[in-house]
This record gives sequence, structure tokens and C-alpha cells, in this order.
Amino acid sequence: MALKASKIRLIQEAFRHKGFIRKLPDLFRMIKFISKGDYKPDLKGFILPGLALVYAISPIDVLPDWIPVIGQMDDLAVLALAMPVLMKEVEKFLIWEDDKKNGIKTIEVDAQ
Repeated sequence: MALKASKIRLIQEAFRHKGFIRKLPDLFRMIKFISKGDYKPDLKGFILPGLALVYAISPIDVLPDWIPVIGQMDDLAVLALAMPVLMKEVEKFLIWEDDKKNGIKTIEVDAQ
């Protein structure tokens, strides 16, 4: 029972992470800029959220979805762990967008 409660708390914290619902329009705007080629995100920030989404949609799970409640909890827990990574990418996009509005040029540097 403690495991179930901790997963629920984890999910609640992830969705409260800096106003997840309020960030949805920013997320969709970021996707629009990416698809137009105007914004080039760090792809590392999309790997974990992308894999989490694939895991949640996939019929192959650690805990099968046909098990009541617990079957869906593992999907939600994986998504909750990936949420902060995605929100960090949205934050980077908002900084980029603000710089663009203010006419600040950004230079991409490969530090390797």
C-alpha cells in the first residue's frame, strides 16, 4: 500500500511541476516552432519524455494494464518521471522565445 501511495504522490508532484497545465500552450507553441525549423532544441531533452510516452502507449509493460489500478499506475509513474525533463525544455524554449522577441541573437556553440 505504501508503494501505491508514493507513486500517487510522485504523479501529483510531477503534474504540479511549475504549472504543467499552464505550460501546455507553451509546449504546443514550441512544437510549432520546431516543426517550422525556427527552434532547434537539445534532442537529449526529448529522448526521455519520448520513451516515456512510447512506454505508456505500448501494450508491453512491467505491470500489465489489465491489472486494475496498478496496471495504469506504472504508466503514470514513468510519465511523471519524464515530465520535469520536458518542462525544462519548455523553459529553455521560453528563454529562446523571449530573446528572439527582444532581438537578442543566440549563437550555437559545440563545446565538445
